[in-house]
Amino acid sequence: MGIVSELCAREGVLDAAQTERMESLCGIIELISDIAYSQVTVFIQSKQPQSLVVIAQASPTTTYIQYKPNLRGTVVHATEEPLIWRTMQQGQAISGNREWALGMFSVMQTYPIWDINNKIVGAVSFESGGEGTTAEGHEIFLSTANYLIENFPIISPGRLYRRASPRDGLMVIDDSGKILCANAEANSMYNMLGVGRIVGRRISDRQISLRIVQKVWYANQPLEIETELSNLVFLQRAIPIVKENRTFRTILIITDITEVKKKEKELLIKSAVIQEIHHRVKNNLQTIASLLRLQARRTTSEEVKAALQESVNRILSISVVHEFLSQHDEELIDVAGVAKNILDLVVQNMLEPNFDLTIEFEGNDMILPSEKATSLALVVNELIQNSIEHAFVGQVQGTIGIRLWSDKSYYCIEIYDDGNGLPDDFMLKDSKSLGLQIVRTLIETDLGGEIKLVSNNGVHVFIKISRSSGGGL
Repeated sequence: MGIVSELCAREGVLDAAQTERMESLCGIIELISDIAYSQVTVFIQSKQPQSLVVIAQASPTTTYIQYKPNLRGTVVHATEEPLIWRTMQQGQAISGNREWALGMFSVMQTYPIWDINNKIVGAVSFESGGEGTTAEGHEIFLSTANYLIENFPIISPGRLYRRASPRDGLMVIDDSGKILCANAEANSMYNMLGVGRIVGRRISDRQISLRIVQKVWYANQPLEIETELSNLVFLQRAIPIVKENRTFRTILIITDITEVKKKEKELLIKSAVIQEIHHRVKNNLQTIASLLRLQARRTTSEEVKAALQESVNRILSISVVHEFLSQHDEELIDVAGVAKNILDLVVQNMLEPNFDLTIEFEGNDMILPSEKATSLALVVNELIQNSIEHAFVGQVQGTIGIRLWSDKSYYCIEIYDDGNGLPDDFMLKDSKSLGLQIVRTLIETDLGGEIKLVSNNGVHVFIKISRSSGGGL
């Protein structure tokens, strides 16, 4: 139940159909306020005697209104809002001045709100002042806003009824295609297109050619299209006011989106360039790895071969991240996919041919920025590599696995094997292993996380990274 429905239910003066009508109407009150260049307030009668309740209120973005704060939910006595009270009692539109602060007045126009059975269910006030009341076409904009209230169907408003912006061009067109009024922004846009004064002209004019309005007349439904004219891009939104299945007035909202489209194009080009860079970095890393493999084959020292192979795996683990980045627009990486690729990669490069290894992988999506994902890729590489090198000495088969999960505060990763386990006196902080030193530094310094090693039917490495320090989503 929406706020409007809750207020109607609280007062208990409207039935379900009337409440639905008010809920639907209040869903477009911001757009109505923008069209009318006025602060709009919607009232219904309160269950309290001689009283009204405010169920919705909106101020325009199309002009400056310095009036009262939002009073939604407030109960006011009839003597405080005499114009509204008279409108609801008599069913007439009333115009007058309203003193909203000591010595400060606004021009107020009130209209009744009817249900489908021609029963008054509420009233709406339009308060304007300053330039808004003297602007050319203000009365037409105001009456058009009220027509929209009178003839708005009981439907969910949808995005086409969203509010206007201060830079939007606003036009009102009658059922013959004549432009009744246009604000300064609309005139300015057409001036850029070489068209002079547009009020009084027809939409069929070759220089104007507003075909969107003709489409709206045919469908009696709102419509939005993009139009490119003279290297400018406009978003045209046409909202029909339909009475007895005929559009008798159309509100046209025009937004100049030239700069937006230009920036979108620039971003697409930038994204394509960045993806290409990641692709080239990946290829370069793989070339370096190939050169190191070639060097390893030429040496007779087993120690040098092992060191070179470790370097190859580290380089390839970074290349995996760049491969993911070359295939996606965003600088975000699903670590689960990276970890699985690295697991397969290290096993393929380091596993002895006669060893029977079982690989296990279980994980949910774990999204991290690319720089964090790169650090985590190196961590996974080092730990998998360490298991293959040391966990299964004297064995012919074993299991290596990765498990990823998360909660509201942390990302958690477990890398495990069922090998020989750790020495009894093992302490991570005292380890001289370069690989484990790399792991500890990356997790604690770069990722801001914690690491714990447990020797239980093999080795289980638990990594916990705070979502805030990890930078994930």
